Amino acid sequence: MRRLALLLLTAISCAPATSGLKPVGASEAQTACPGGRRAWNLAITDLRAERKDSERVQSIIRDSLSRSFPGCQWRSPADPGAPTIAIEIHRLGAVFDGTMYDAAAEWSVTASTASGQALTQFDADAAVSRPNYAGSNNEREALRDAFERALNRTAAGLRNLREVP
Repeated sequence: MRRLALLLLTAISCAPATSGLKPVGASEAQTACPGGRRAWNLAITDLRAERKDSERVQSIIRDSLSRSFPGCQWRSPADPGAPTIAIEIHRLGAVFDGTMYDAAAEWSVTASTASGQALTQFDADAAVSRPNYAGSNNEREALRDAFERALNRTAAGLRNLREVP
């Protein structure tokens, strides 16, 4: 029994920190969808060095944007007649330095018309440091906080998008 508990604890501690992330939403009633368009293509590309949980991370970002803009329809596969929001994930992870967890969520966001003309481009970066408190999964908490902040920056940037023709 003790061996089983140790094995289970080891498996849990080896899981990527992103396994504790859940979709978040930052919706505002007056902005149902960016740029006044109901339908958007959404292209999420994971450019991180380690991508063992890439599909899960892309899904969490997609679900979070759906919660932030409940009036939107996110096209998949892409519709050539719809504008596109492209997100390139550069970093999503946490590092422990012995006393603190330093977490970061970094991605770039580009919105473009159906013809490819850029409407806006910005970085949604967030960094969080958290002490190693006893009895808490500090790595996941720090990463969750950084992820939420970056997603809020993403939603704010897309809310400011001018009307798309």
